[in-house]
Amino acid sequence: MSRVIASIEARMGASRLPGKVLMDIAGRPALGHMIERIRRSQKIDDLIIATTDSSNDDPIAEWARKNDIHVFRGSEEDVLDRVVQAHRTLETDIVVELCGDCPLISPQVLDLGVETFLQNDCDVVSTIRHESYPNGIDVQVFRFTALEKVAETITDPAVREHVSLYFYENPEIYNVINLVAPSAWKRPDYRLVLDYPEDLELLRGIYRDLGRELGRTDFDLEDLIPYLDNHPDLLEINSSCEEKSVRP
Repeated sequence: MSRVIASIEARMGASRLPGKVLMDIAGRPALGHMIERIRRSQKIDDLIIATTDSSNDDPIAEWARKNDIHVFRGSEEDVLDRVVQAHRTLETDIVVELCGDCPLISPQVLDLGVETFLQNDCDVVSTIRHESYPNGIDVQVFRFTALEKVAETITDPAVREHVSLYFYENPEIYNVINLVAPSAWKRPDYRLVLDYPEDLELLRGIYRDLGRELGRTDFDLEDLIPYLDNHPDLLEINSSCEEKSVRP
């Protein structure tokens, strides 16, 4: 059986919201919410945090060890190498690549991504290049050997920083399946990622208010999407925030 391992790229030095991954949301660090959701996946065997060897990221490593979560520390600049080295420690066969700024990640979408990968002749399964799910409900799945080959042969700085970029920029080499959200969940304009102070305000509001309404915080898209549809004022909080392009 193939070992399916999720890696979370996380560091404290984010330029727009430093320390975001450990910021409190409803009494738990953002990263804690994300990991709790990944652990509800039925298809992911284990997970590891890939952080840097900078002293600035000591709090992430210490938090991970305190909570019995695998952690690997590597290059701050060469994220690709850091992720590859992290997966080597767990003898990964299939990588589920995640960024640490998605505290509303969906276990259902993670499982759909892994299932789709395993059931098809493809190189990558992804939600991120042709967006249909909300931003922050992300999954990327590919074989570790494919990522390892990129790490061994490609020196492009953008590829070293953006781990899976090479797959998408070379469609003649890689067969990518883009997951499309069902109409009930198709909200590509909903921003549920943690990158700006406004994002933090929105995410705290969701966890506080929807969590109070349901009496739990392990809600998934079947609860989250209708709630946001009915509370457009919440979505205005971070509507002016923009993603940074992976290339100049």
